[in-house]
Amino acid sequence: MIVVHGGCGNPAGGAVRDEAPYHRALEEALAAGWAVLESGGALDAVQAAVESLEDCPLFNAGRGSVLTGDGEVEMDAAVMLGSKGHAGAVAAVTGVRHPVALARVVMEHTPHVLIAGSGAERLAEERGLELCDPSWFITDRQHERWLASQGTVGAVALDARGVLAAATSTGGVRHQLPGRIGDSPLIGAGTYADTRCAISATGHGESLIRHVAAHEVASLIAHGGLPLSDACEQVVKNIELDAGLIAVDAHGNVAMPFNTAVMHRGFRRVEHFETAVIRDS
Repeated sequence: MIVVHGGCGNPAGGAVRDEAPYHRALEEALAAGWAVLESGGALDAVQAAVESLEDCPLFNAGRGSVLTGDGEVEMDAAVMLGSKGHAGAVAAVTGVRHPVALARVVMEHTPHVLIAGSGAERLAEERGLELCDPSWFITDRQHERWLASQGTVGAVALDARGVLAAATSTGGVRHQLPGRIGDSPLIGAGTYADTRCAISATGHGESLIRHVAAHEVASLIAHGGLPLSDACEQVVKNIELDAGLIAVDAHGNVAMPFNTAVMHRGFRRVEHFETAVIRDS
């Protein structure tokens, strides 16, 4: 099972002008993740799916990230492997093509969980990740984005061995203060995975941080005995500002709630070779 999202929000007029390109981009991300999931594991799958979305200028991550108040791009990302509780994250990076890949480097090749700014970029260079001039990330679309709120991309997956993984990547909030870090790279806020479930969140980052949203889903399952769908619905309901999330549990159940007008998300699972791309409930 693999699930992806392209962020939630409230577009002007309550509708997206042209749905088809977003659906195609989600389908491409699902295909990228699925190709890896069939032969590899959940962590490889969520990384591949998110890298596909990072390269798409339609979404607020990677190439397509919104601009800070200084007119620059600062990107955050995180990955987490549920079976071992391992996690890695980066924040405020400007020249790394795939921040999600760098987050995995932090997880697998350092003793740390979160590295920010120039230190993260130096690590990317040392590990041979693809670098890009910061101008490559800035597209004309930033100036006429259809989302009126904060968007993000993410993926969660369950592999054939029962391993769960989550990944999230974002360009932050339009006109944010330089150095601002949102929920996406914060383990337990925007990204979380354990042996029960995997979650990637999107929406108003500060609210997701304050509610420790992703971990709260896991806690409601582990300690409250709630099924995945109820836990996810309760967390989103308790957040007053924009919020949405995707989640999968160890049994292959999926939840994708949100409280905004639109949230692009989709899933694919092996039972029926089913692919679904949807934007609302």
